Amino acid sequence: MTHPVTDLSNVRNSVEKANGLPNAHYIDEGIFQEEKQALLFSQWAGLAVAADVPENGDAVPLEFLGMPLLLIRDKDGQVRVFQNICRHRGMILVEEPRKIEGAIRCPYHSWCYSTKGNLVSTPHVGGPGHNTHEAINRNDLGLIEVRSHIWRDVVWINLSGDAPAFEEAMADIMERWSEFELPLYHGGHDSRFELEVQTNWKLAVENYCESYHLPWVHPGLNSYSKLEDHYNIEKPGEYSGQGTMVYRQLTNENGEKFPDFEDVGAKWNEQAEYIAVYPNVLLGTHRDHAFAIILEPKGPEKTVEHIHLYYAVPNSDEGLRMRNTQLWKTVFEEDIFVVQGMQRGRHATNFDGGRFSPAMDGATHCFHDWVAGKIETHRAKARAAE
Repeated sequence: MTHPVTDLSNVRNSVEKANGLPNAHYIDEGIFQEEKQALLFSQWAGLAVAADVPENGDAVPLEFLGMPLLLIRDKDGQVRVFQNICRHRGMILVEEPRKIEGAIRCPYHSWCYSTKGNLVSTPHVGGPGHNTHEAINRNDLGLIEVRSHIWRDVVWINLSGDAPAFEEAMADIMERWSEFELPLYHGGHDSRFELEVQTNWKLAVENYCESYHLPWVHPGLNSYSKLEDHYNIEKPGEYSGQGTMVYRQLTNENGEKFPDFEDVGAKWNEQAEYIAVYPNVLLGTHRDHAFAIILEPKGPEKTVEHIHLYYAVPNSDEGLRMRNTQLWKTVFEEDIFVVQGMQRGRHATNFDGGRFSPAMDGATHCFHDWVAGKIETHRAKARAAE
């Protein structure tokens, strides 16, 4: 698919001089396909959460930018991601979430795979009654496994297979939040929700990165966590976001709170951080709970936000959980008109990407610079291949 070759040189200027990304990067199908390769397939991107497959044998079919995938917890408890296709004729293996009791059986010709992806049965492959054939080497025909890693319960995948090791790629953010390398417990059915938003996924990242909009878009939140209580977080090439110095714990009518994560240090008593880990995972951490938002791009102008909340103990108070879920749902819904409004604005032909406040928009510019750099590298490789 062809796409306009956009000029990204000014995007990579300093924040004082830079423009934002050109309109085509939000509305053009060809550039969406280019960014799929440059920004999402080639990096460690968020797919789902391990809590989606809580028990051994649980399997969930997913689609990531058009690719059919299967999230599964194998019989030994390891979470894996496979391409959700049979190696025989490319048939989809699993259509609905379910538990795999024995083997993963293809509904077409009944080839069967273990939960670890091994091809274990090929009925009649050598003719009626002959279940083997010298030309069919089962060891070479297991399910195609996608490189994956679990961190903060997020299932990160690298579809290209050539990104640096996860611990290397994420070393800085893992060190930043090393005090929170503690067990996380998903709040369950009342701690997950989805928002379908008519916007490009990058606008959701850009909005999440900055606190500049708080006084006008989140008046409730801003009533106790004001603009001046926030700080910018910028790690060029990896992540950016914001933090607050006045996090206030949620309480119920009896004054009860969620239990804290143990031994995270006094600095987190009233501090919290909200970081976009490039490309598509938005993380928040607090002394008593955390959340992960996985952005699923569904096209140039549509995104599904998958939100999951986590706690320090496995059996947190149900009433508090429901109240916390509603609080965050309200906050995230308040952002919808903003990102959808910016998306509509990208159809204004003379818009030049906009300008950044050097004081307030550094985290968003950091993301734009990363996007531009990855696309330029991708285009250079394509030219070299020609």
